[in-house]
Amino acid sequence: MIIIDTALQARQEAGNPVKVGMIGAGFMGWGIANQIVNYVPGMELVAVSSRTLKSARKAYSEASIENPKEVSTVGALEDAIRQGQPAVTEDPMLLCRAENIDALIEVTGTIEFAAGVVLEAIAHKKDIVLMNAELDGTIGSVLKTYADKAGVILSGCDGDQPGVEMNLYRYVKSIGLKPLVCGNIKGLQDAYRNPTTQEGFAKRWGQAPHMVTSFADGSKISFEQAIVANATGMKVSKRGMIGGDFKGHIDELTKVYDPDQLKEWGGIVDYVVGAQPSPGVYVIGLMEDPKQQHYLNYYKKGEGPLYSFYTPYHLCHLEVPLSVARVALFRDVVLAPIGKPTVDVIAIAKTDLKAGATIDGIGWYMTYGQCENSDVVQQQQLLPMGLAEGCRLKRDVPKDQPLTYADVDLPEGRLCDKLRAEQNELFFPAKTLTAV
Repeated sequence: MIIIDTALQARQEAGNPVKVGMIGAGFMGWGIANQIVNYVPGMELVAVSSRTLKSARKAYSEASIENPKEVSTVGALEDAIRQGQPAVTEDPMLLCRAENIDALIEVTGTIEFAAGVVLEAIAHKKDIVLMNAELDGTIGSVLKTYADKAGVILSGCDGDQPGVEMNLYRYVKSIGLKPLVCGNIKGLQDAYRNPTTQEGFAKRWGQAPHMVTSFADGSKISFEQAIVANATGMKVSKRGMIGGDFKGHIDELTKVYDPDQLKEWGGIVDYVVGAQPSPGVYVIGLMEDPKQQHYLNYYKKGEGPLYSFYTPYHLCHLEVPLSVARVALFRDVVLAPIGKPTVDVIAIAKTDLKAGATIDGIGWYMTYGQCENSDVVQQQQLLPMGLAEGCRLKRDVPKDQPLTYADVDLPEGRLCDKLRAEQNELFFPAKTLTAV
């Protein structure tokens, strides 16, 4: 996306920066704010919303902006933007409704809360860039239909692994190969990690223990790979993906995957633990034309028919503003469902669960997430990981057993359940689950 820098520079020189609002001000939000304010000409962070004004103010202070204006009405927010004064608020709906905001970044990591925000933004014709794989992997397909009807863009972001994978997927496809694996390189995978085991690591990096637990227990990578699958039409070869330890270079995977099996599957998402270069992502592409294979061998890519392409890093917050520019200036979607979901993330018991207990959240003590093909999820009425929090168990569920809708009572009145039921009805009408 080399054209982005010149397009943003033109906006800077014209005195017409892309005006961005950010909803959510945690670890990543603070980094995004600093990046936009100090390193992205042609873009302006005009407002930040957070559950606490302290966190919203910190987003600006991290970028060396002090005393942003506190606002509580749309009019006050719009006035602040016109006056060039950064604004903070606890009410995210103000950012959705303000006419002089071009695009929103949603970076809360929530599902129920974020669903309401996204619908409100869509209703007010706002483009939205999500740094929220959990939301996208749970109800992204139905939210995309709302965005399409409204004529706005709902997109994932560059920088985080799914966006990096998607950029690589598009590149490999553009040079004539058929992508058959989109993969993620991990350093650790242990489904039984919890906030207690991860407390030290979280403290070292200034993150929440449950957040880093979701990285370690496989839930996060499951959401990330699910949204890549839904953006490409790929599936998983088995529940939880193939995964496993692989200590060699990622190029060596071309001899590990079976090209005929990959063709039969039609393309899969996957991950490996311990491969080099790490951390990063990879795409395995197929080329069966002998003439092109000759050239690829000359270019030191091997004899084929599988070829490895990889990006050996992911620079999460540094690239999110580039996603905003792609969406706002070029109407280019980084990552979004292409229609019917192909892969979901289901909730698995992390320990023996007892009837009457209320399930805690992603990255906590009770469940971990795994990828499963969406048709299986529908057939077996498996409970999406993104909906598990707050559900009350009706029966005991043993460790490592997937949860089903029949195992739980859903909380009453949740928007995310309503949207999930709508998504089921829209894309799986013959197998609709009762989610509300």
